[in-house]
Amino acid sequence: MKIVRLAEADNVVTAISPLAVGDEGAIQLIPRGHKMATEAIAKGSPVRKYAQLIGYAAEDIAPGAHVHTHNLDFRNVEAEYEFSTNLRPAAPARTRDSFMGFRRPTGRVGTRNYIAVITSVNCSATAARMISAHFTPERLAPYPNVDGVAAFVHGTGCGMAGSGDGFEALQRVMWGYARNPNVGGVLMAGLGCEMNQIDWLIEAFGLTPGPLFQTMNIQDVGGLRRTVELGVRKIEAMLPLVNASEREECPASELMVALQCGGSDAWSGITANPALGHACDLLVAQGGTGVLAETPEIYGAEHLLTARAVSREVGDKLIGLIRWWEDYTARNRGSMDNNPSPGNKKGGLTTILEKSLGAAAKGGTTPLTGVYKYAEPVTARGFVFMDSPGYDPASVTGQIASGCNLVAFTTGRGSAFGAKPSPSLKIATNTEMYERLTEDMDINAGRILTHGASVEEVGREIYQTWLRVASGEKTKSEAQGLGDYEFVPWQIGAVM
Repeated sequence: MKIVRLAEADNVVTAISPLAVGDEGAIQLIPRGHKMATEAIAKGSPVRKYAQLIGYAAEDIAPGAHVHTHNLDFRNVEAEYEFSTNLRPAAPARTRDSFMGFRRPTGRVGTRNYIAVITSVNCSATAARMISAHFTPERLAPYPNVDGVAAFVHGTGCGMAGSGDGFEALQRVMWGYARNPNVGGVLMAGLGCEMNQIDWLIEAFGLTPGPLFQTMNIQDVGGLRRTVELGVRKIEAMLPLVNASEREECPASELMVALQCGGSDAWSGITANPALGHACDLLVAQGGTGVLAETPEIYGAEHLLTARAVSREVGDKLIGLIRWWEDYTARNRGSMDNNPSPGNKKGGLTTILEKSLGAAAKGGTTPLTGVYKYAEPVTARGFVFMDSPGYDPASVTGQIASGCNLVAFTTGRGSAFGAKPSPSLKIATNTEMYERLTEDMDINAGRILTHGASVEEVGREIYQTWLRVASGEKTKSEAQGLGDYEFVPWQIGAVM
């Protein structure tokens, strides 16, 4: 069999391998991962995959024809939403699982133990990078419980309004990284005259300076060189204190995982994303939390999530995000269908509706317990949603700021991604790419198609790997040193 049908209601199938004319009824060449019509589809009629709408025929489509960007149209969704009609609580866990983590004074638990150098503005980025670069593996060797000194720098913080969505989102990101349980010590570095004042952040979020939370401004210290020297001294004083933290046994309920995808292909919604969804269900059964994001990439699938919302209030919050994004893209002369990317389309995805249906599978099947703003602290347990762009670095930055201490990243085209301070586990959707990028991929979900593994089997492998990584096992991205350049706060609003 060279094709796979995902639901009886579908009028397209997906090619597991390239189809020549005559293969499985194909009337033209169909690339691997692309769709073939199984019946005549009249112009303007719905095209269905996953038993859901993915677009409308742009022309009459014959049985056996290739269905892709040349003959499939996108339209904005006009869904009728149901609320709390598909509530399936997680099956009770048979065992209470645990991992070895760093328990913080707040009660939260880290999977890593970093010192973070966080900038308030782009003007202090060089100073922060110089400070972190001083702490080489050789200099950190006497502190085995410290995973590193990482600089979190960005290109904003000034030339922006001092209030509103953009300013508030940046402050939530800074506060969220300072409070992430994977961070044991913090040094905040600014210039001094920027719009995003460190003192305002401290006041707004009730942060208390102390031995493990230090601040400084270049203008006050007396220039770049003196700032770097002072920053190095401040972190040298922190190191013994941060190193005093030791791993201890903690329940799996303390894990909060960012559910993420990038470089998706047609297999994402068939192999890796459903497997990640099952892993999320297993985590939720333990009392843990899975955080789905990328609002533009659930567009067209949000009705599946409102049906899982624990309340009308939670469902309405999600719909509110969808309406905001429709307005946001319209006023910037864009379209919700500007995603999938060229790489996604080459891999077989055609419209954002098709991509979203696969992407939403990362959230598993349990009830949606909360919906949060970008980088807002996640307080609910279970499966939740956080607003963000589909741009991976910006989305993951928000999830880590919201409290995620692990990242699970599915990819079909391939991705070299890491995100300090939270380790990133990369999950390949297909065996061919896994074998080509084996140094970057942690798990091969493609074996669901090539080796007959079940979604549940791969999902349990992902979940068990989370426990080991949370206990200190390095992911492929960590082993290669990734994660220093993926801190990208979402810039919202005018640059002035």
